[in-house]
Amino acid sequence: MNTISTSVKDRLAIITLNRGRANALNREMVTELQQMLINIENDDNIGGVIITGRENFFSAGLDLLELYHYNEEEIKSFWNLFLEFSAKITAFKKPLVAAINGHSPAGGCVIALACDARVIAEGKFIIGLNEVPVGIVVPNSIFHLYSFWLGHGNAYRNLLEGKLFSPEEALAVGLVDEVVKPESIMTAAERKVRKYMAFEANTWQQSKLNLRKDVIAVTSANQSEDLEVMLKQWWSMGTRAILKSLVEGLKAKS
Repeated sequence: MNTISTSVKDRLAIITLNRGRANALNREMVTELQQMLINIENDDNIGGVIITGRENFFSAGLDLLELYHYNEEEIKSFWNLFLEFSAKITAFKKPLVAAINGHSPAGGCVIALACDARVIAEGKFIIGLNEVPVGIVVPNSIFHLYSFWLGHGNAYRNLLEGKLFSPEEALAVGLVDEVVKPESIMTAAERKVRKYMAFEANTWQQSKLNLRKDVIAVTSANQSEDLEVMLKQWWSMGTRAILKSLVEGLKAKS
């Protein structure tokens, strides 16, 4: 695979996001992540998973540099794929822990939210859902995933202002479970996932799916109406202007 790398150690798979400096999500990366999760879920030799990034980025979210230039069919297909991936990772039955080694806004945060636990490195990193300031309408499924951890009211308030949290703030609101020194992040994540893996597998997995039943139902439901609203806003003059400004800023930094 071109955008992720995977290794296995004592029945634990470690998926490392590995696409450019910021690990921005494009069609290829989302497709590869989804396929890897399917492969792992069907592999009886793997009992749990850690997802991590590299350097100072877990994932900077969607690759706006690429998505901005998609035509109508391409962007509709991408959003369908991303929402399908969100449903798949939310319903992934095996233990799944995020080792958030750096920045994790927007799409990066969605990946982390779908995990059973999140360990984040201390430092000047940000995590959260900032779609609204970017001009992207938040679908109901992503709101439910956010509120699953933050609670309805907190998720509502923070989504509407596009709040991005420091590691310590994220811990305080329940967005992450632990803040550790960067050099300890994989050790802490492995400790968490192996704690889950130590339980009888079927009991743990069925309990996870039962506890997530409502959010799995929402993320797996037909989202064509939400998608229609998202796409209409994506092509609006206001959002195109915001995206153009962001893309020009990203190009200047690259």
